[in-house]
Amino acid sequence: MPVPPAFEQSDKAWYSPTNDVVGMPARGLFHSSEEYYVTEFHELAHSTGHAKRLHRGNFDNPVSFGSESYSKEELIAEMTAAMLCGIAGIEQRILESVENSGAVPKPNYVLTSSPGKFQVVWRVEGMSLEEAEGLLHAMAREFGGDPAATDAARVLRLPGFANKKYETDFYVEARRESTEINHLRDFKLHIDSHDSPHHSYDNRAKRESSPRTSLSQSEHDWAFAKRALAHGDDPEVVIQQIAQHRARDKSDPQYYARLTVTKAQAELQRQSNAEQPGEDQRTPSKAIALDH
Repeated sequence: MPVPPAFEQSDKAWYSPTNDVVGMPARGLFHSSEEYYVTEFHELAHSTGHAKRLHRGNFDNPVSFGSESYSKEELIAEMTAAMLCGIAGIEQRILESVENSGAVPKPNYVLTSSPGKFQVVWRVEGMSLEEAEGLLHAMAREFGGDPAATDAARVLRLPGFANKKYETDFYVEARRESTEINHLRDFKLHIDSHDSPHHSYDNRAKRESSPRTSLSQSEHDWAFAKRALAHGDDPEVVIQQIAQHRARDKSDPQYYARLTVTKAQAELQRQSNAEQPGEDQRTPSKAIALDH
């Protein structure tokens, strides 16, 4: 970068367009160097919009939380960080650390889902849904994997299918590394304790949930917010509950939680406005997700 922003150490990661400064926690506070650089790439991507560099439209003007401009800027930062990770070979190093680790058994399959990106698969038995998701969280923390892809309902790429997110179709490939069937005891990783905020959130979500469906974690969060708000819970309390629950797998859990609650409030208001006496005008909710 010809004219880089200033850096200062902070207790969290951020970028200030007013002062053109990137704040980053000390490297030792991250679980791995890969996790540190993924976060730094994200904040540096924001800095490219400054007038000294690309001078992106509306970059200097304040934007409201959750607005289209805010969301667009976050998407730019995420996509830039992903491309820089590919150039730096961070995804490849993560895969090598998994394959050479004594903390997890040898994977059964490794899928090459995109250029330089992988999905690692283990066959397991005797493991509950809660144990599986706890293990996925632990592996994401240990190896610097994608913390947003830790829900058990995650859809895997299928070998031979074309990934059309790129200019040229990328065909998913798979290689087998093991035929073993693994158990929870084979993974030597620390999993969240049962009295953690994560577990407290899960308990309430389970008590209030409708019959089990294959929802993503983000959809579970949104449904949780809708139920809590419909029951009269304080929106700020709901925001803090979701933020605590997703603190380990979201780069900005407060932003994510507030956006989720704002969307839930808007949906509840829409349903309230649409209701007519003697008529049922409810429509099923729909969600889309970008896996990257």
